[in-house]
Amino acid sequence: MSTSPTEPDAPSAAAALIAGCIAESEQELLEFRRDLHAHPELSWQEARTTERVAARLESAGLRVRRLPRSGLIAEVGENGPLVALRADLDALPVDDLTGDPWQSTVPGVAHACGHDVHTTALLAAGWALARVHAAGLLPGRVRLLFQPAEEVMPGGALEMLSLGALDDVGYVYCLHCDPSLDVGEVGLREGPLTGAADALTVTLRGRGGHTSRPHLTEDLTFALAKLLTELPAILSRRLDPRAGASLVWGMVRAGSAHNVIPATGQVAATVRMLDAVAWADAEDLVRGLVLQIVAPYGVTADITYQRGVPPVVNEHAATGLLARAVESVLGEAGHVPTRQSLGGEDFGWYLDKIPGAMGRLGTRTPGGPTYDLHQGDLRVDERAIAIGARVLAEAAVQTLSR
Repeated sequence: MSTSPTEPDAPSAAAALIAGCIAESEQELLEFRRDLHAHPELSWQEARTTERVAARLESAGLRVRRLPRSGLIAEVGENGPLVALRADLDALPVDDLTGDPWQSTVPGVAHACGHDVHTTALLAAGWALARVHAAGLLPGRVRLLFQPAEEVMPGGALEMLSLGALDDVGYVYCLHCDPSLDVGEVGLREGPLTGAADALTVTLRGRGGHTSRPHLTEDLTFALAKLLTELPAILSRRLDPRAGASLVWGMVRAGSAHNVIPATGQVAATVRMLDAVAWADAEDLVRGLVLQIVAPYGVTADITYQRGVPPVVNEHAATGLLARAVESVLGEAGHVPTRQSLGGEDFGWYLDKIPGAMGRLGTRTPGGPTYDLHQGDLRVDERAIAIGARVLAEAAVQTLSR
């Protein structure tokens, strides 16, 4: 190639093809995203979404492999190095409160995390890359990963990996909607971006009785109270504070009367941290601490500790390449810093295997309200779809052109 696709002041022929293809398809992309939004599907149930995506990719000449349950893998290009781009397909079990004409038609299910945007942007990136390949300007291969079940632990990424999603892949990228950033901005950060996320449930059992005679019981409610306060406190002293560990209770359930000490009770929490090394040791530590805390009260503890997802840790070179793609599409002003989050994202499983990076795609209309993810009123500025598509396609081309 006579010009590099990474030159910001002289866009390459590939970059021009990408921009042109996505601009031509903009109305079709809006309609596609709105259709997905109106027909959301929960984790592992994304059959309609899978078929909609597969049909559009096949019509553009891409090779498509449907996965056993849901989701698909597609490829463009013939020879050379291989880069992967990932999007997630599933929706959440919440009501759609937007009132938009394309709001969910499925009661209790909504795309409240922006996965409809992710999927549409990756579809458009695939179309654009197919055009780049047809013009002889794609210096390698790109694999498109349309992943099911990101919203459940431990996430559909593990099944994708077991089916060869990253076989022979050198780098992997994705974007995630961020309603705290304006459309036209992409947030990037090298190193830890999101946290590991596990689920803890503890069920206590003991001899109940009357509250006037606690000495004749195993005071389970008191034991629960000690567990609620002491476990987070002790954990903060047993893990390196730089790990950013956080144990937060989400459910407490015990008893039904003011004068009865119950025989069973249950608490549930999430355990999150930013450090992968600390995450590897967290389960054994938490289990041991639970038993130590409740032992003086004579109760028994049944502990369920579900390992969820590792932290997303953006690799140095991949973050730089993604940043160059963002700047190629949006200019330097479009590349903004972003903060660490303890939210879980199963993209971490991919980055546990190979280098890659996740960027945060701005979806807020400038001057408009700031929505939150996982809430039924989430609205996105749909201009983010074309931006995300261009950034993903550019990241692939620039990485292959290194």
